[in-house]
Order: sequence, then C-alpha cells, then structure tokens
Amino acid sequence: MTFGQVLLVAVVAVPALGALAAAVVPGDRAGRVAGTAAAALTLLATLPLVGGDHGWFGYGPRPAVQPWHQLDLQWVPGLDLRFHLGVDGISWPLVVLTALLTLLCCAYTLWRVPPGGGSGRALVALLLVVEVGILGTFLALDLVLFFLFFEVVLLPMYAVIAAWGGADRRRAARKFALYTLFGSVLLLVGVYVVVAAAGTADLVALTGGAGLSRGTQLAAFTLLALAFAVKSPLWPLHSWLPDAHTQAPTVGSVILAGVLLKMGTYGLIRVAVGVAPEGARWAAPVLGVLAVAAILIGGLVCLAQDDLKRLIAYSSVGHMGFVLLGVATLTATGIQAALIGNIAHGVITGLLFFLAGAVKDRAHTGSLAELSGLRETAPRLAGLLGFAAVASLGLPGLAGFWGEAFAVVAAVQRGGPLWLTLAVLAALGGALTAAYFLRLLRRVTHGRPSPAVAGLAPGLVGAELTAWAPLVLLALAVGLAPALVLSYATGPVEALLGVVP
Repeated sequence: MTFGQVLLVAVVAVPALGALAAAVVPGDRAGRVAGTAAAALTLLATLPLVGGDHGWFGYGPRPAVQPWHQLDLQWVPGLDLRFHLGVDGISWPLVVLTALLTLLCCAYTLWRVPPGGGSGRALVALLLVVEVGILGTFLALDLVLFFLFFEVVLLPMYAVIAAWGGADRRRAARKFALYTLFGSVLLLVGVYVVVAAAGTADLVALTGGAGLSRGTQLAAFTLLALAFAVKSPLWPLHSWLPDAHTQAPTVGSVILAGVLLKMGTYGLIRVAVGVAPEGARWAAPVLGVLAVAAILIGGLVCLAQDDLKRLIAYSSVGHMGFVLLGVATLTATGIQAALIGNIAHGVITGLLFFLAGAVKDRAHTGSLAELSGLRETAPRLAGLLGFAAVASLGLPGLAGFWGEAFAVVAAVQRGGPLWLTLAVLAALGGALTAAYFLRLLRRVTHGRPSPAVAGLAPGLVGAELTAWAPLVLLALAVGLAPALVLSYATGPVEALLGVVP
C-alpha cells in the first residue's frame, strides 16, 4: 500500500478505534482523553492527504475521476461492490474541517461534560462514531459504500441529542431521526435506480451519467436531491433542524451545524449532479427558486426569534440556501461558491454554537430578552460573539463573505429573467442576514446588564480559548485568502461541469 492509501485507511479506522478505546478504558476522564487523542491523530492523518501523485482531479477519456489518493479493494465480490475510498480537491477541505471540529469538541469535553443521562466518555465515543460516518461519506467512491457511511451518523447523533440535550431533547431527537430516515429511504431508492440501470456502483464510472437514459437520470436526481435536501437541510424540509440544534448539547450542535449538514450539500454536488447531470440541468430552475425561498424565509424567521440557539439554527437555513443557489446555477463560480460557503458555514456556525453554549452555561438562559448588556460584564465573550456574528453576516474580509457573494454573482452570470430575479432576491436575503445578526448583537451585547448577565465573570477559561481560537483564525484566514479552499477545487469543478449537458 502507498502512503496515501495508508492515510485513507487511518482517517476512517483511527476514530473508530478511538471510539472503542473511549468506551472500554477504565475511568471516565481516561476514556475522554483516549478519545481526544484519537481525534488528534485523525486530524494529523488528514493533513498529508492534500495533493498526491495524480495531480489535479480531472476526467479521463471515459470520463473518469482521478483522486489524489485512492484505495480500491474487493468488498462483496458477488454483488460487484468495492471498498473504494478517495480524496480530491472537493472533499479534502471538508475532511479536514470534520477532523478539526471533532477534535475541538472532544477536547472541550475534557473541561465540561454536559449534564444528561450518560458519562463523558460515552459522549466522546459517540462523537467519534459520528466522525467515522461523516469522513467515510466524504471519502467514499462507491455509491453503496457512500450510502452505508451516510447512515452511520443517524443513531449516534440521535443518542447525543436524546441523552445530553435540553428539556425537550427526546422529541427533538425523534424528529431528527424520523426526518433523516425519510431521507435515507429516498437515498436508498435513488442508489438502487442508479446501480440497477448502470450495472455498477463505482462513482468513478458513474460520474457523467455512465450512459444512463434521460428518464433514469431525471428520476435518480429527483430522489437523490430530495434525500440530500433533508440532510442539509433545505427549505421546506428543514423543520427538524431548529429543534435539534436548540436541544442538542453544545458539542452536538457544533458537529451538527459544522459538518453533518455538509453531507447533504456534498452529496448534492458529488453524487446527484455528478451521476445525473441531465437531471441536474432539468431541475436547476426549481432548485434556484427553492434556494432563494430558503434565504428569504430563513432571514424573516430569524428576525422573529427570541432564543439565541434557535436564531443561529434558523440562520443555517439561509446559509444553506446560498450554497444551494450556487449549485443550482451549474457554473464554475456557483459550484466554487457552494464549496467555500460550506467551509465558511462550518467554521463560523461552529464558533457561534460554542459561544451560544458558553453564554447559556453562564447566564442559565438563552432568551435574548434576558441577555442584554453582555459587553458590560463579559466584554471578551461579547467581543467574540460580535466577531462571529459579523463573519456570519458576510462582512468582506471574513470567511462568510465569499460564498454569499459568489452565489449571487453566479446567478447573474447565468443570465435570463429568472436568474437575475433570483440574484436580486438573494442579495436582499443577504441584507436580512445582516439585519437579524445586528439585532442579535443589539439585544445581547448592548444596553444595561440584565439580572441574568449582571453577575457574569469577565474572563474566559483556557479550555474555551483553546476550542475557539482555531475557528477564529480560520474565519480570518479563509476570508483574507479564499484560495486556501478554492485553489484545490478549481480542477475538480471544471471537470465536473464538463459532463453537465
């Protein structure tokens, strides 16, 4: 095996072994330390995956995907299924982001374990199992393997919400599970339609349509897009998200918003558009309309929210709307906007949920009406919250700007009355984003300190700074140098669009 193949195996195997170690090592703290060490090794294994012997991702004469590194082994010979993993410029940034956020969440549990019905080491073990599923989804190049990794996430995330969540955690966990199972059924049927028609589950061979008829591609894209829309989630299949985010513990919300939602948008680009490009072209106008509806409705709902975590949760609906708008344009600018929007949202919203959890832990409330005057008593926490909010609203120079701006530009580039109208409405949605985040800051950080805020200590704990600092630095780095994400995806995006009719 080559070094790259060893790394691919390690990226999936190390967190799985870490979850086992966290569960069986004697002592709760020892289990959390073992799990955190495994998460750190996983992050270290993801970094050297960049580049490789194959150069840029591209298409051969078939066309065929050419990952930087890949591992292709026989898995189920009787069904012609293979254990096929690979990484390229589309998946690698998401792989690194997943490993980073999981490490930060595991490290956070060394300082604070949320109250609930389980031990800290059980929580760390579940987070690592979720990481296995997410990383496997981003690395899988076999459609059946992709589906299996996609499903690994469901039960452990359900357990995280149900065991360590808020007062209404069980209802939120059930809602998350039911919606996700609905999407899973659609995904399974979509996978069956593709594999039965093409005679292979290999995403390398399937990219570009693999000779699938137009009718098959339309049916497959509809099923796959709906399945991924549930996971993202995209309007109007989003209603599980606010409840899950609001009730989940802080680390659960960070993983859920930071990377779990990206499984849906990644699948939309890699699988739905790649396998059924004619279906993508056919459905593009509908996707564009739904994307702009998500942006506007998400912004309006956020303006009416009075709970801190619920507002941040609904903001994800709007941000994912910009990602979908970029994908719907089927242009190089739009797909790039979706990719950098995914990374920016993961970094910034992960930071926002860390900060929201810190505010709620200190003040024992998430109500905006009871959190005024935070900058008077806890100026450092208020300053970080202000930074994350302006990054999320798309301030130029910070990570959130590029995805939203490029999505609007891509719609303008697409041209025509429909896409120009969608571009204008999306830009108005960007203004709504600014409005509700500025309202959030005015309600929480300004004014006279409320009773819940008056007694807060001004300082921050070292564990908190350790967990938050990488996200602050990444929000700045990606905002100032978007090429950190976009340069790796230039070749893959151009190759992908080369197969879209």
